Amino acid sequence: MATSNTPSGRRQSADPARSAAAKKAAATRKRTVAKQAASTASADAKRTTSDGRTAARATAEATAAETRARATQVRQFAERTVDVPVGVGLVARDTIVSTVRGLATTLGDRTRMEREIARYERRGASARNRFERQVEQTRSRFERGVRERRSRVNKLVDEAQSRIGSITQ
Repeated sequence: MATSNTPSGRRQSADPARSAAAKKAAATRKRTVAKQAASTASADAKRTTSDGRTAARATAEATAAETRARATQVRQFAERTVDVPVGVGLVARDTIVSTVRGLATTLGDRTRMEREIARYERRGASARNRFERQVEQTRSRFERGVRERRSRVNKLVDEAQSRIGSITQ
C-alpha cells in the first residue's frame, strides 16, 4: 500500500476505494456520536426536568407540612386561651357549691345558724383586735426609736456647743 504526503503534511491513502470506505466509516461514526450526544442531551434534559419536579414537590410538601404545624399550634393556643378561664370558673363554681352545701347541712335550723354567725363574729373580732394590737406595737416601737435618736442628737449638739464655748473663751 502506497501513501503520499499532502501539502498539509497528512498522509493520504493511494487506494481510492479504501478512501471512500474510510469516509463512509467516518460519517457513520460521526452520525453515531451525534445520535449518542443527542440521546445523552435528551436524557439529561429529562433528568433535569424530573429532578426539578421532584424538588418542587418536596418543597410544596414541606411548606404544606409547616403550614399544618403552625395551624395546629395556633389552634392549640386558641383552645388554651379559652380553656383556662373556663376551667378557673368551673373550679370556683365547684368551691362555692360545696361551701353552700356545707353551710346548708351545718346550718340546717335557725338556732344552729345563729350559733355559727356568732362564732364567725367572734373570730372576726379577735382577728381585728389582734391586727390593731400589732399596729399599736409597731407604732410604739417606731416612736420610741425616734425619741432615742432625737435625744442622742440633742446630747451631741449640747456637747459640741460646750466644746465650742470652751474654745472661744
